[in-house]
Formats: sequence, C-alpha cells, structure tokens
Amino acid sequence: MTKLSKPAPSQPALQSPAARPSRAEAEAAVRVLLRWAGDDPTREGLRDTPARVVRSYEEFYAGYETDPAEMLARTFEEIEGYDEIVLLRDIRVESHCEHHLAPIIGRAHVAYLPHTRVVGISKLARVVEAFSKRLQIQEKLTAQIANTIQEVLQPRGVAVVIEAAHQCMTTRGVHKTGVDMVTSRMLGAFREDPATRKEVLAMIGQRGGRVCE
Repeated sequence: MTKLSKPAPSQPALQSPAARPSRAEAEAAVRVLLRWAGDDPTREGLRDTPARVVRSYEEFYAGYETDPAEMLARTFEEIEGYDEIVLLRDIRVESHCEHHLAPIIGRAHVAYLPHTRVVGISKLARVVEAFSKRLQIQEKLTAQIANTIQEVLQPRGVAVVIEAAHQCMTTRGVHKTGVDMVTSRMLGAFREDPATRKEVLAMIGQRGGRVCE
C-alpha cells in the first residue's frame, strides 16, 4: 500500500526566479572576475568561459530548484513488520562552501528506524543531493538532511553522518591535505538509546569507514 504524506516545509530558495539576474548579467559578472584575476576574457581560451561557468552553476546549485520533502512523500506500508535500521551508506556528496565557493567532496551515511512505513532508498540519496547542491556548511547540511527525513517520514529515529574534504582548507588558507571533517545528527532512538547509536555507527564503519563511536 502506498501512502502520500504531507511534505514538511524545507529550506526555500533565497530569492524568487523573478528576482534572479539574467543569464547575460551572470555571464557579464564572470567576465568582471576574469579581468579582476588579471586575464583577458576576450582571448580565445576564455571567450566562452562565462557561458560555461553559468551552465556549471546551474548544475552545482540545482538544489535551489528542488524540494527535498517532496522526494520523501511517496512511502510504503507493506513492510511485514520490519522495524530495524535502514541504512544507505557511502552516498557521494558534492557541495560548495558558502564562504569561498570551494568544493566540498565526501560521502554521507543516512539511516532511519521505520515506524509504520518506509521510503524508496533512492529517495534518501536524492535528499542528500538536493541539499548538497546549494551553498552550504557541512554542519547545516547534516542537520537539514536529518531534520527533513524526521519531519516527513516520522520514523523512530534518524542518523546522518557526513565525512568530507573541504577545498577551502586544502587548496587555500592552511593548505592541509588529507583532512576530512566528520559531522553527525542523531534524532529519536539514535540520540536517546546508546545501544542503537552504537549499532548504526558500527554498520556505517563495517567496510573500513573512519567513523568512530
């Protein structure tokens, strides 16, 4: 049996489509940055760069055009009483730091304890992608994913762990490579029951992950 639940409100886009600059204005802004960097945007190698950058931004920040809560609306109740952990591990994360627009590359692990219904596993990955394709900090990204799953599915618990490398730290500033940032958000049973929390962290780390208890 399929049940449509009412989507919980998620983070809206910061501006309406009518308020957004035009494509021509965006390309002009890229030309300004190229000149500021010290190069000539009219030379052959850079002539089409503004258009390419704008197209890439459409892909990088596509999450502003999607509602993650709607992705979780279709659920399934025929689960034969299943009430153990559902975990989707090693979801690729590609985001951008809201402070420097530098890439954040890593992986997310998303788990929940069903109450009376489950959701298709691809939807969990789509929620991660929708929030990742916005300007982010990792702490907020982790919380947004967990909070949305909790609000829409209303399971007995949600656990989200993200491990990621931040290019704003590895390619500029302190230039420290090989460093991952790990964040977690535990709700419901995963926060309240130490044994359940330990179980999900063990499941995440079974294939050599570096997440510790």
